[in-house]
Amino acid sequence: MLLRVTLIVASLAIQPLGTDADAQSSSTLTLRQALHQALATNPRLTASQRDVGIAEGRRIQSRAIPNPELTVEVDNVAGSGRYSGTRSAETLLQISQLIELPGKRGARMDAALAERDGASWQQEATRLELLSETAIAFYSVLGAQRRIQIFDDHVATLDRLTPLLQRRVDAGAASIAEIARGQVAADLTRAERERARMTLSNARRDLAILMGTSTPKFARVAGRFSAAGAPPPFKSILTAIDANPQLVRWSAVRVQRQAELISSRLRVYPDARVGVGWKHERETGDNAVRLGLSIALPVWDQNRGDIFAAEQNLEKATAEQAINKALLISTAGRAYDAVTAAQRELALLKESAIPNARRAAEAIESGYAQGRFTLLELLDAVSSEAQAALREQEAQQQFLVGIATIEGLIGDPFVLDGRSRR
Repeated sequence: MLLRVTLIVASLAIQPLGTDADAQSSSTLTLRQALHQALATNPRLTASQRDVGIAEGRRIQSRAIPNPELTVEVDNVAGSGRYSGTRSAETLLQISQLIELPGKRGARMDAALAERDGASWQQEATRLELLSETAIAFYSVLGAQRRIQIFDDHVATLDRLTPLLQRRVDAGAASIAEIARGQVAADLTRAERERARMTLSNARRDLAILMGTSTPKFARVAGRFSAAGAPPPFKSILTAIDANPQLVRWSAVRVQRQAELISSRLRVYPDARVGVGWKHERETGDNAVRLGLSIALPVWDQNRGDIFAAEQNLEKATAEQAINKALLISTAGRAYDAVTAAQRELALLKESAIPNARRAAEAIESGYAQGRFTLLELLDAVSSEAQAALREQEAQQQFLVGIATIEGLIGDPFVLDGRSRR
């Protein structure tokens, strides 16, 4: 039987859920609502969208042709002698245009287009990171809620033992100190519960911030807090990581840097500025056409520094992509190890530790009423049962957080095989 885990999941192709107000109208928040709200309002995603817009603006501008220049000159005016006044004035009206060397504009456009593509891939990478982080935050809240519930059950169990302790004291079978010991155990559990409530408060705030609000607008979260099945082989996860937008983005980065290198090399070759004008001599009434051509002489500046920097920047892209990939693999490896370790721990807890702790607690509680066990043995058994439940909660959360992390790296939910792979 194949089980699909819906963590960030169903979310990678989220369908509209209605307005944000509708999603927040219920006091109970689901994972799907949390993911939808994060995609709709988180400022990180908005910022990445603006980066794409900025790059698109640069791409549009890269196609622009330099504007022509209009020059107006008046010579031989306001001087002395024959040049006094304006009777000997010479007027020049000229239009000039910069003619770029072939290839320069194309390289500039290629660099801008690649920058826009890189920004688009970065936006997708941000989206996946946001989905993964929101899923992890959601399960942190769900785990904290479960932890408080376990402490509530443990306190209820200890409170339920108080009449039993009192009956033994009344019967002279135990010291009054046993009631105090029982109360201490209950109070310590309540203290742990208060710490868990603080953790829950922090987790709820973190989730709310990812959803684009400063304070939580939900009372609790709801979802399945269980772990079942086995992830695919780690080799297949490594293969899927190659499609991560963070890595795909480097193809666009290399194209951009290659175009920038071409631009640097072409900058050595000067552009030409041509002009045509009309000249009028007022004194004689003659008119003439004036032609102009100017070209910079690349004598002193060969742009060697910029060319070398562009070459290094292009070669650097390969190393940066390798660093990026190594980080993703390391993150995926830690998450995968956490998932598999959680599976083994859960199997041991469910098959042995939790049932045995429950049976031991029931047997010792019954035997304590008959005077066959001490209070310390009873409290230890009850505590072991609660500790086993807490360990189960931690392992379940570890499993789900690991799955959400991996799915955020490979960019797609995967199928968990329900058959054992231990």
